[in-house]
This record gives sequence, C-alpha cells and structure tokens, in this order.
Amino acid sequence: MDAHLTRRGLLGTAAAMTALGTGAAGASASPAGSAALPPVKDRGHRQGSYDEQVLAAPGDWGVLNFRIPALAVASNGDLLAAFDKRPVHGDSPAPNSIWQRRSRDGGRTWEEPTVVRQGLESEVPGEKLGYSDPSYVVDVETGSIFLFCVFSKDVGVWDSEYGNDDADRRVMSANLSVSHDGGESWEHRSLTEVVKPENCRAMFASSGAGIQLRHGAHQGRLIQQYAGWFRNDTGGEDVSAYSVYSDDHGETWTMGTPVGTELDENKVAELSDGTVMLNSREHVRTGRRWVALSHDGGATYQDLHRDASLVDPGNNAQLTRAYPEAPEGSAKAKVLLFSHADHVPNDRVNGTVEISTDDGASWERKRVFAPGACQYSVIIAAGRDEFLLAYEGEQETIMIARLDLDWILSR
Repeated sequence: MDAHLTRRGLLGTAAAMTALGTGAAGASASPAGSAALPPVKDRGHRQGSYDEQVLAAPGDWGVLNFRIPALAVASNGDLLAAFDKRPVHGDSPAPNSIWQRRSRDGGRTWEEPTVVRQGLESEVPGEKLGYSDPSYVVDVETGSIFLFCVFSKDVGVWDSEYGNDDADRRVMSANLSVSHDGGESWEHRSLTEVVKPENCRAMFASSGAGIQLRHGAHQGRLIQQYAGWFRNDTGGEDVSAYSVYSDDHGETWTMGTPVGTELDENKVAELSDGTVMLNSREHVRTGRRWVALSHDGGATYQDLHRDASLVDPGNNAQLTRAYPEAPEGSAKAKVLLFSHADHVPNDRVNGTVEISTDDGASWERKRVFAPGACQYSVIIAAGRDEFLLAYEGEQETIMIARLDLDWILSR
C-alpha cells in the first residue's frame, strides 16, 4: 500500500533549538516497501530524515483490520510496536487480540507479529473474549515492560455495567501484561479492582505509551493514564481522566484522583521541574485539548484548562518528552513533542508533530507527517536524537516512521 509521499509541513525557524546542540542527521537506509525521504538541502543545511513504512494494513496476514498503535523501547534497544488485530473490524467487545512487532535494527526492519494477548472468536454465548487498545510503560530501572489493555467479554465502554468482577460478562475489565525479557514473553494479571471503583461504570487505559518519572520525590514511579465514566451527583455521568501508578516497579498499582467531567483518552509527560502535565482529548468536542498539572506525581491534578493553541478533532494523541534522560531543569528537559490530527472536529486528518521548548507553555513549530487521514498516533524518543512515530493513516493502515528533530524543525 502506498504511503504518503509529501512531507512538507508548516514550520517555524530552528533558531530556538540551537542551544540544545541538535545536529542534522543524514537519512538512514530504508527497508523495501518504505516511503523514504532523502534529506533535503536548503542553503547548504541538511533538513533531517523521515523514513516511513507500513506496519500493518487491512488484509495483511489474512486479517480484516488493525488499529490502535502503541510504542516502546526495550532495555536492549529493541523497538516494540503493539496494535489491535481486529478480525471483525470493531472496537471492544469485538474478539480482538494484541499483536506485537519488533525491530532489532532501530526501526529499519520489523519482524513478523507475535501475540501478546489472544482473543477468542466464538458465536457460542459466554465464550467470546477480546483484548484491545494497548499502551506500554517501560521501567528503565529494571527493564520490565508493562502492557495495559482492555479485557472485554460481552460489553464495551458504552454498555458496561458497574462492578469489577472479571467473571461478570457485563463488566468491562482491565488487563495488565508484564514482560521481564524485553517483550519476548508475557505473564498476565487483572487490574480491574484497582482501576474500576464502585462509582465507575466503564474505563480503559489510554493507548500509546505511559511514562516513568525521572526526577523528584517520586523518581522511578510508573504512570499509565486511564479514562473513566463516573456516576455524578445528578444521576448522570462524568468522563474523567486519572493516573494509575506504581512505586514498586509494577508489583502493585494505585489509582489517582479523577479530574474533569468531559475528558477522554489522555497522556502525561514529566516537565523539567518534575511536574506531570496531563493532555487529554475532549469527550464533548470544541476543537481544543484539555491540560492539567500534577505536583504529586500524578496522584491529583489541578489547573484544568483548555489549551487554545492545540487544535484537536476529538482524537487520541501523544504527549512525550523529547529527551527523557535530560537533567532536571535543563533546556533539553523542557522540550516536548505532541503528535495529533491538527484539525477541528470531526475530521481526523492532517497528522502533525508539534514542538514546545518551554515545558508546553507554548507550541512554537509544527510539521505535517500525514496530510490525509490520521487517527490515533503515538510518538516516543528512540535515542540518538531520533524518534519513533506510529499512526493510523488511510484505510486505518498503521504506519511507522523514524524521524529526527531536524526533520521536525526544517522548512
């Protein structure tokens, strides 16, 4: 399937990045079938690299549909990409499975899919099982990898009932898969009792990637974001965002306090001073993103407001720190990336990476990577001033790209 070949987005100048010491990297060799772009030269300066290829397209491996990408870097440097294998082209509670592909060469080539969590297709009442919407969290201190996803039986988010009994087929559940060998093998456990309290009818982990805090009093904390439908005082429901976190390398998990009444899938990033910034799509769509801040490592959030500068059609996006290893308070620690569909509701088009050099206080430059269709996307740091991006393009084809900061900053 043809990838998008035009990659000339709107951008500001790169002057603000000079102090970060970022240099232009040359384009890498491209695998067969990729839509590789050679580095453009403008006035003698290299314009960075963007190498893209298809990760999973309708019909591949005999599968009807794929959706919902997630990305991670294993402790040995392998790149991992997970996604829904959807045999009947549906969200939860369809009998979906979580598949994973691995790259051992920096994203140039990808191995055949392996199964993280296998769904069960069945027309027999009481048998169907599904796993959907993956998100990775990597513990860089131990090397363990955590993959959060929906576990469904007969219901999804719209008709799940109150309660947290995984045996109840009318209850939407939460699965956690754990790997101690870089994603080669997995063990599984339930998080439903943790993430679905009595007043929560439905919930799910926001797909893509969670984080580990690197600084401050909660250094080492693992954080995964959830969206939940909570009973309110008027008899209706609030759609809220909340963190689920672990301070013991994933042995136990704690649910933070929900924030907001009309949020949805949301992500977090650690700012240069250790503050956690939450960024959420809207459940009621006005075309902007919700933002909140936590000063206690994701346990609670304050200062909830819409960010007028971030346009959004009501779509899952990814907020990420460009240099997670940067020293606290440094210029590099203030650099954030944001991948999303830069368009008003309800068109999920114009896939764009935006950059902030001031901890998300302002978004100064942007680069379009998909002028056409762009549903869910995720971007993470992959080391050596390179980043890994996955998104749902035309016909919900999952695309994956390696890019560098110079490509984002170039004209």
